[in-house]
Amino acid sequence: MAPAQNTISTKHVAVIGAGPAGLITSRELRREGHSVVVFEQEKQVGGLWVYTPKSESDPLSVDPTRSRVHSSIYDSLRTNVPRESMGVRDFPFLPRFDDESRDPRRYPNHMEVLAYVQEFARVFKIEEMIRFETEVVRVEPVDGKWRVRSKNPEGVFEDEIFDAVVVCTGHYTEPNLPHIPGIKSWPGKQIHSHNYRVPDPFENEVVVVIGNFASGADISRDIAKVAKEVHIASRAKEPHTYEKVSVPQNNLWMHSEIDTVHEDGKIVFKNGKEVFADSIVYCTGYKYSFPFLETNGYLHIDEKRVEHLYKHVFPPALAPGLCFVGLPAMGIVFVMFEIQSKWVAAVLSGRVTLPSPDKMMEDINAWYASLDALGVPKRHTHTIGRIQSEYLNWVAKECGCELVERWRGQEVDGGYVRLLTHPETYRDVWDDDELIEEAYHDFSRKKLISFDPSYYLKNGR
Repeated sequence: MAPAQNTISTKHVAVIGAGPAGLITSRELRREGHSVVVFEQEKQVGGLWVYTPKSESDPLSVDPTRSRVHSSIYDSLRTNVPRESMGVRDFPFLPRFDDESRDPRRYPNHMEVLAYVQEFARVFKIEEMIRFETEVVRVEPVDGKWRVRSKNPEGVFEDEIFDAVVVCTGHYTEPNLPHIPGIKSWPGKQIHSHNYRVPDPFENEVVVVIGNFASGADISRDIAKVAKEVHIASRAKEPHTYEKVSVPQNNLWMHSEIDTVHEDGKIVFKNGKEVFADSIVYCTGYKYSFPFLETNGYLHIDEKRVEHLYKHVFPPALAPGLCFVGLPAMGIVFVMFEIQSKWVAAVLSGRVTLPSPDKMMEDINAWYASLDALGVPKRHTHTIGRIQSEYLNWVAKECGCELVERWRGQEVDGGYVRLLTHPETYRDVWDDDELIEEAYHDFSRKKLISFDPSYYLKNGR
């Protein structure tokens, strides 16, 4: 940790977004003594986890005039991280076995996550800091501070000055679409997973799903329940890959990437196989987008890399007045929000100091060079799942907070292995009971649960 030399100070801070990242950040900022205003464009807290059956008017989300929908949640979605690991460290995500409206499963549905997030906001009295239905349209530096322009529900614009702005807008709303040779003349339907909700529109169709990680594995199997055939195109597979996947409907195939598509509806895979498809579903991830930020070109996005950010949080020339919480892709996501926001809060109060801008840029360039040496594509700069515990522990040491528990990282890593090897069953069949037991005993030792750990271990099966 780098101890500060300056007197501890209180800052007036704007937080953009009232999803989990914004809520957790607001709590940590207030705990540090800062005054906080949270801007949220929707009517309630939850961000990504607020499900709506509505989708955008453009199924590919490329039309700039489209009606926009923030959520990317589909109806059948369950978490891909176990609840013990998912919760904030001093507010565990506990199953409610006595409430029939809740989902007590270890990998619960999206409604259960939203209920947890809402409870977090209620218990820590976050809503009193939030301006709902207020969209941030511009953020820019002004004389060492930051001007935030927002638009309220009546369409009235307002400019306010803050000492700092923390961006907590998430990164699951701006779809990433790969280039596919011939796609402009291909006649079928196309949709990005951002706009996928239920499988019904694909009944009796031949469907190609591009992508085979969490959402791709889920959505392909969801669609297979009603479709004639489902073919998965996976960049992670060898070019010759062609496998029949064991699902109850016996109608799912795994391929390598798409090679070309044609105006007669034909899709040719790199394994040489061909299908005539009715629809393509893109489960190809998302791009970072901050359309409200005006930094005179200092911050920019290149192939999904936000340049330049020290430890994925602070832009050197603009820190600490502008910072980001929740940018990296990892499994221990709520704990990442917690640890990153503790660091941000401590830096803003002067309790912890950052290196000089030059030193931060040296560190960033060294990080880029290490990725290049390992052959990691630029688009994976913020994908740090393999080193998530190492990264979070580094940040935790900087701000003097507790390190990540051993069991938490091991649960997430083991879950991802099961996802890749047994995507149909990994949420309901596992082999890490000893880690579950360690988690609940940890909660008990910290007096975070009122029941004996055996209550949760016995009922959770």
